[in-house]
Amino acid sequence: MATPSTDDQFLKLHDMIIGSTNVSGFLTEVSTLAAATLTETAGTQIECGVTLRQRKRSATVAGSSERARELDKLEQVLGHGPCLASLETMQPVVLADVDKDPRWPDYQKVLADHGCRSVLGVPLALDENQAAALNFFADEPGVFSEGVTRKASGFADLAGRALRLALRIADAQNLADDLSAAMQNRTIIDLACGVVMAQNRCSQDEAITLLTKASSHRNQKLRDVAAEVLARVNGGAVSTHFEP
Repeated sequence: MATPSTDDQFLKLHDMIIGSTNVSGFLTEVSTLAAATLTETAGTQIECGVTLRQRKRSATVAGSSERARELDKLEQVLGHGPCLASLETMQPVVLADVDKDPRWPDYQKVLADHGCRSVLGVPLALDENQAAALNFFADEPGVFSEGVTRKASGFADLAGRALRLALRIADAQNLADDLSAAMQNRTIIDLACGVVMAQNRCSQDEAITLLTKASSHRNQKLRDVAAEVLARVNGGAVSTHFEP
């Protein structure tokens, strides 16, 4: 079976961005496509894990199989291996045979215990605050030849571009959600302010001061104090005088 062309892969990745509801789901689909691409190229079954690291956030791990996810996570725990080495050098790193390569003995024992005999780590180009890499796993040694590695690097280039776009969309959505929440909070506070003004026959500044003092004295968020004021009004328990 012929391997997908670059254009086909680009279109698939584009469709994944449109169809995914979150970054984790997108990474799972990317790892599945990556595994299928290299399986066709190498002529043997290959699994793929993918790790995304973002500043001030825990690592997101996905994979084309449960074993790939587990092996990827274990490499993160041990702190060394071909995937992490590829992130340090921003170059593909091949572990051709777990029984003969001396570089990562602890991780290689884990790989052998899981029936994996060779690994390829390939970085994805993102930005200075984010890092990601693909981890390819095979049950036989010597699978990741120069040609297979080139194919993996080409796929990683496309996947990196798609992931950058997916992350920007996710950031934009998070910003929109934050702004929506902020506007909702502002509306609640403004409405509560109007209630306090009516109850206490005071100015808006004085009403805000009363709500702020109540927030401080009760150790509650200003929005929560405002929500309580509105709840009392909606419940019919209208006070003629609001006190902190």
